[in-house]
Amino acid sequence: MTDALSLVDEWGPEKIVVVSHRRTGMKGVLVIDNTARGIGKGGTRMSPGVTVDEVSRLARVMTWKWAAVDLFYGGAKAGIVADPASRDKEAVLRAFARALSNEVPREYVMGLDMGLTEDDAAVIQDELGDRGAAVGTPEHLGGVAYDKLGVTGYGVAEAADAAARHQGLAMAGSRVALQGFGAVGSAAARRFAELGATVVAVSTAHGALHDPSGLDVDALLAARDEHGDRFVTRHSPGAVLAPGGELIVDCDILVPAALQDVIDRGTAHDIKAKLVVEGANLPTSAEARSVLAERGITVLPDFVANAGGVVAAAFAMDARYSGFRPDTSTIIETVSTRLRANAMTVLDAARRQQVTPHTAGRRLAEERVRTAMRSKGRIPHD
Repeated sequence: MTDALSLVDEWGPEKIVVVSHRRTGMKGVLVIDNTARGIGKGGTRMSPGVTVDEVSRLARVMTWKWAAVDLFYGGAKAGIVADPASRDKEAVLRAFARALSNEVPREYVMGLDMGLTEDDAAVIQDELGDRGAAVGTPEHLGGVAYDKLGVTGYGVAEAADAAARHQGLAMAGSRVALQGFGAVGSAAARRFAELGATVVAVSTAHGALHDPSGLDVDALLAARDEHGDRFVTRHSPGAVLAPGGELIVDCDILVPAALQDVIDRGTAHDIKAKLVVEGANLPTSAEARSVLAERGITVLPDFVANAGGVVAAAFAMDARYSGFRPDTSTIIETVSTRLRANAMTVLDAARRQQVTPHTAGRRLAEERVRTAMRSKGRIPHD
């Protein structure tokens, strides 16, 4: 069992709130990590395996993500211990929102993460009677359609293109393998194809589909719409691999865009890509990154590569109480501009300082957070 006090370090968390509700069986946690640059903003996930430690780690990622992209919100994350497929989902969600009414939306604004949908964000707004309580609502309620726009996956591909150029690798003709073909992976695949790359592998929880000569992304999207995640076992051409096989296929660019902690030291020795772009949060371990660095493989950090969602969330935050929808073309343009620039900044710093991109990116984000904490008197002036 995690001792919450053991999670506290020089950055946070500032607040950990554990809530429960006997009638619905709801159990959940909110972690507000660091608000020196703004109120807490991060997704809310629902899963039977949610833990305080997991949510705390993700809240810290949000602290670095907001700072790395230089937007003025703080790191936070929330999690609900429940099955998102349960018939009681709405009752559990409403109980969770009520239990956090002291913090939401004054200290934390809920958003979408694993297990929650646009309608769930609308339910949160409805339960608290406040349009500012959540972002990620359906477009017909004035929300930013994250999944429809594919902002996170689009940003991953844009950041990958910038990183590839930095490494002297042309995106056109590059072979890309993606772990995950959900909202992030599928949108990234679509953008990679538009940029001229060849997608050679994709995966879901049911396995991986691999074709060294390239997969037809449009056909994959159609197959997923027809068969769901099982499309990898029913679509041809392509060889079906066991889950995880997509990580070690022969490719130029590898994009883990599904779960955290999927690339460990052992897997890192088998990766054949020249560039790893972290589409998911926390997909590589520190030991794995050390191995990859020793092998000359560049890893673009999650808090740089998948920050397209937070750029879109910043627009959604601004529009929470507005009668006008945010302009989607402006969102897409800003995602591209910000993520490409940040990728180059971090990779330039890594090369100049002779450290990994994770270290360089963290240093940049930490300095921005530290400066804000110092200005607000949260830490002593030097």
